[in-house]
Amino acid sequence: MPRIEAFSVQNYRALKDVKFPEVAPFTVLLGPNGSGKSTVFDVFAFLSECFTVGLRRAWDRRNRFRELRTRGQSGPIVVELKYREARQSPLITYHVAINEEADGPVVAQEWLRWRRQGRGQPFYFLRFAHGRGEVVSGEVPDSSDERVPEVLESPELFAVNTLGQFARHPRVSALRRFISGWYLSYLSSDSTRETPEAGPQERLSQTGANLANVIQNLRERHPDRFQTIVRTLVHRVPQLEGVDADLLADGRLLLQIKDAPFERPILARFVSDGTLKMLAYLTVLYDPSPPPFIGVEEPENQLHPRLLRELAEECRSAAARTQLMVTTHSPSFVDALLPDEAWILHRDREGYAHATPVAKIDLVQSMMGQGALLGYLWTEGYFGVGDPLNPDRAIPGTPSRGVGSGDAP
Repeated sequence: MPRIEAFSVQNYRALKDVKFPEVAPFTVLLGPNGSGKSTVFDVFAFLSECFTVGLRRAWDRRNRFRELRTRGQSGPIVVELKYREARQSPLITYHVAINEEADGPVVAQEWLRWRRQGRGQPFYFLRFAHGRGEVVSGEVPDSSDERVPEVLESPELFAVNTLGQFARHPRVSALRRFISGWYLSYLSSDSTRETPEAGPQERLSQTGANLANVIQNLRERHPDRFQTIVRTLVHRVPQLEGVDADLLADGRLLLQIKDAPFERPILARFVSDGTLKMLAYLTVLYDPSPPPFIGVEEPENQLHPRLLRELAEECRSAAARTQLMVTTHSPSFVDALLPDEAWILHRDREGYAHATPVAKIDLVQSMMGQGALLGYLWTEGYFGVGDPLNPDRAIPGTPSRGVGSGDAP
């Protein structure tokens, strides 16, 4: 199971130069409005879209470099991921730089490297620039292997996405599958009320419009997992008794919720937003074959605060089978977190975002040792950064700028 262990971003909107040198399987981004949380989230969405719909469409959707590149900066957008394909696998670094030329966006630089034995100089087994480069194939590419020159059809194509379609490049293919399989949620309760064409589907769409199809798939192919989801939902929502997806005469699926006091189930369009969102989140977290990376923005919206600690704990449990990144404003959700699962984002006076690992804030560690909860410490300003009402406040034991700012930790 692949895992991202670190990543960095340069020149992407407010992320002039932000580093996350250690990333937990369950990572939560905190911070005031406009601090850069959603921008970090969008970096992953952008890279995933580049692999699934292409660089130009992902670039166009974000209003091109006018909105993508950090204001006042020049040069390319740079994203670098450090990941392992499995727990004991070597650490691999993927680096991509995207620039803009007269004809549109280009992949200015792209490479993959590793230290297979964990020592010595890193070995680059893929290196491209503007659609031209070389790759070393095989299960375990090494410096003694042949470097094969390749020319892509266009400089806006990603070498990993193009060459990763061929079995002769298994390491490149593994990264292509990893990024293409990311799930970034933009869940809308209105979308979950849709009545889609019948047919089981394994993966919830980004908006949740195929929730009925996913319920059908779980009910028919994974009944034990389906019953676990229903039991969990019944525990969370008073009077709820069951969930079903019924086939209509016109071939569409109708999602229905059974309320205990009433004989007939309630149609999804009359069910509360919170119930549908909780059901959707549970189908993602209890997915029998989860995506390798899951991103969720502000899961607290439309959910009762008392449910959020349990949801956070379920996210942590799901992180044993996948990797999760969550943004939140909810102290109730944060109360369930461990310090090494949380990062606080904040912006300096120039408008650039920085990221501080909560585990590095001495005062937080000390007060949690005395029984304080993380959500309380956050809302009371003990993080020392990221307080919207006291942006210049500093507390002893807090880095004046986050380790994600480009400063040394």
